[in-house]
Amino acid sequence: MKTLAELQAIREKMKSQVNLRAEDHRHTRVVVGMATCGIAAGARPVLNTLAQEIQRRGLTDKITVTQTGCIGLCQYEPIVEVAEPGKEKVTYVKMNTGKALEVIERHLIGGHPVEEYTMGAARS
Repeated sequence: MKTLAELQAIREKMKSQVNLRAEDHRHTRVVVGMATCGIAAGARPVLNTLAQEIQRRGLTDKITVTQTGCIGLCQYEPIVEVAEPGKEKVTYVKMNTGKALEVIERHLIGGHPVEEYTMGAARS
């Protein structure tokens, strides 16, 4: 068994490692839902398209593409969330590779969310 001092040292070490991995709030985060329902609906090609195109355009210093598990809206998969610093999160639904390219061009580069692909438009 570890002593209290050893456990505190481990805690501090792990805390500093977690802080190193913390989000960079200056980056735009693009998150693709990759739970079973997302994958079945076609999320993998969407994720690959986003990651490859962001890299191809040299935007990796400003935009991070990542994946997550279940977002909880299976009927709207594939889902892509865009979180820009200082702005409200935009949730894109029923995505495909063509829509992903359009989101890169119009939203991530042009600064204008593609309203017709958002969660709000899906509920209308």
